[in-house]
Amino acid sequence: MKAVILAAGGGTRFKRSFPKTLSVLPDGEQILGRQIRIMRKYGIREIYVVVGFKKDLIMETFPDVFYVYNPLYHLTNTSKSLRMAIKNLSGEILWVNGDVVFEEMALKKIISVAGNVVGVNNAHCGEEEVKYRIDEQSHICEISKEVQHADGEAIGINKIAPETLPMFIDALQTCADTDYFEKAVELIIQKGASFKPVDISEFKCIEVDFEEDWQKTLDLFGHGS
Repeated sequence: MKAVILAAGGGTRFKRSFPKTLSVLPDGEQILGRQIRIMRKYGIREIYVVVGFKKDLIMETFPDVFYVYNPLYHLTNTSKSLRMAIKNLSGEILWVNGDVVFEEMALKKIISVAGNVVGVNNAHCGEEEVKYRIDEQSHICEISKEVQHADGEAIGINKIAPETLPMFIDALQTCADTDYFEKAVELIIQKGASFKPVDISEFKCIEVDFEEDWQKTLDLFGHGS
């Protein structure tokens, strides 16, 4: 398994002068460092980080991973950053938003499930959260910020199987520059691909978009969490 961490954005809603994935948690670990450590703990050695905003800060802090530079990070969204990272890869791919802070067992549960996977929880969602809905077969049928009557939140940890990867890369290519990668997931679902929702509600996990999220993160992830 290979992993991609999407960390190119400027984090404008979080209002920091540095990439928010370098934010320091209560135990002294940075968000990105925590992600890399947990991935390696569960056997993922080939890790690609997509960078853009103040990329040198990230690359100098974590020199022992692979990097993909999105020079148009300020004009494009996660669909394009993800395609840049995986367009020449093969095999099983895990991808994670670079601002997600998660408990180790959440990742373990997600990667233990075979096939195409979307990590989810059953939280009540606001307008800014990526939401999902399942069909009669308990597979993902919708995933976006616009989903109505959602079953919960898509947390930003996902996995795609080798046999689905070429179709997914093509779908990312067809996405508009401003599309999130979830648009490509919906496109290939419409073509017959299936994604299993893996519920990690029992574990701590939060995506940091706003200052309010960061304060919740500090409360959730005290020393040793």
